Amino acid sequence: MPNSKPKYDAVIIGSGHNGLVAACYLAKAGKSVLILERNAELGGATQSRRVFDGVDARLSVYSYLVSLLPEKIVNDLGLNVTLKPRQTASWTPAFRDGAYRELLVRNDDPDANRQAFFDLTGDDRDYRGYLELQQLSHQIASVVWPSLTEPLATRRTLRDRMGSAGDRAWQALIEEPLGVIIEELIQDDLIRGMVFTDGRIGVSTWPHDPGLLQNRSFLYHVIGRGTGEWRVPVGGMGALTAELIRVAQSTGRVDFQQRARVTRLHSTSATCSLEYEGDDQQQHVDARVVLCNASADVLAELTGAAAPEASLEGAGFKMNMVLERLPRLRSPRYTAAEAFAGTVHIDEGYEQMIASYQETEAGQLPTTPPGEIYCHTLTDSTILSDDLNERGFHTITLFGLDLPYRVFQQDNDRLREHVMKKFLAGINQFLAEPIEDCLAKDARGDLCVEAMSAVDLERNVHLPRGNIFHGDLTWPFVETQDEAGAWGVETTHENILLCGSAARRGGAVSGIPGHNAAQKALELLSAS
Repeated sequence: MPNSKPKYDAVIIGSGHNGLVAACYLAKAGKSVLILERNAELGGATQSRRVFDGVDARLSVYSYLVSLLPEKIVNDLGLNVTLKPRQTASWTPAFRDGAYRELLVRNDDPDANRQAFFDLTGDDRDYRGYLELQQLSHQIASVVWPSLTEPLATRRTLRDRMGSAGDRAWQALIEEPLGVIIEELIQDDLIRGMVFTDGRIGVSTWPHDPGLLQNRSFLYHVIGRGTGEWRVPVGGMGALTAELIRVAQSTGRVDFQQRARVTRLHSTSATCSLEYEGDDQQQHVDARVVLCNASADVLAELTGAAAPEASLEGAGFKMNMVLERLPRLRSPRYTAAEAFAGTVHIDEGYEQMIASYQETEAGQLPTTPPGEIYCHTLTDSTILSDDLNERGFHTITLFGLDLPYRVFQQDNDRLREHVMKKFLAGINQFLAEPIEDCLAKDARGDLCVEAMSAVDLERNVHLPRGNIFHGDLTWPFVETQDEAGAWGVETTHENILLCGSAARRGGAVSGIPGHNAAQKALELLSAS
């Protein structure tokens, strides 16, 4: 049925977590809000669902862990959200010259970590280098992290806030390719690879990329909470979405319209007019300001503007699995419960990843695609029914790298299946039994494994070319004083704002662009 109001203070296109964060801030400030969601479900890429028929497990389908959600947003909105720390930070197994090697890094256990590094390399040099790289990251985080919910500062301003003590950190992580500092501080290929993975999540790049895409990716993955720690959302990612919806609904000022595909957006200095398809009819609504949680490409299409330069393609591959039991590891030292509780690095050696990137750039599928997995239920079992918990079931998720959108465009179904088998084989090389023997079966008797390419991500949750960041990652600062003071959400239309990953300082599960768009919208609404 048509929405009950012809006009709102704000209309938000897209109900991903950033759109919901913006709606909550606006509604709490007394503004009326309409959220238009193209899909049947709210939440965008931050949703949970029962993926497999007859299996009562609510998996975080597209996004898995949280690091960049500021406490400020949680407190401002009164969100009842629990993020649990993981006992294990990471487990990295590998083979070198046929010999098995591994490194398990624990959270908050420096003595065990020092010993693990020593056992791997025979001395403390790489452990000291690893700690120094962490310290450099923390120095950057100390000024960048608190700035993310403030108007944009210049590069010079943030650099000056670090003082002379931050010279080395700024040079290493902002000014020169990330590979320089990694290769200076760390010698072992396995450890180099372990730390470099944060520089290439979802994007195709390499350690010495002159464009510094690897540095920007690394930065966003190591500054969250000021420490870079990634935590598990209790109840799954859908619990965060549900809590944001609860807060929005509690205000009595937010309306939701699902299965509503916006087809046109027109802006004047006084108002915005939107047309959208909903309930099998064309509908119309006006707003004083529009916040777009979709990509900049979608916004250009809606407004009739010239299309932006081709968006940077996504290179991620996702797999969701349910296990009847954890597999036995090849490891002589660790159990699956210890290893899988953290991020498991599969074929992510430093040289392996460079080779994988080069194959991708040559238009080939990687011979051994790198990826990383973790087990949600070892930290939070609430996403499983009581029955599955009693029976020892677990969930496993995988995020694969170096698998760009263009590779899958012509033959997505066949290549998706092919890559899925590659990843299962990649996991199996470090197990004492095939993971297929541990997978649960759904109501039809099929194995509980779901795979999605970048093409699928575009189709399912409208990520442009499967890019989880909606485009090129931006630095969390601007270059000139003229740009300073903006929120990074502004567009060429004064009363149309970006509120999702396409905004500056967007990407990942953070709510930051939603917060920033709401602040800019409130400025506009108070001035009109």
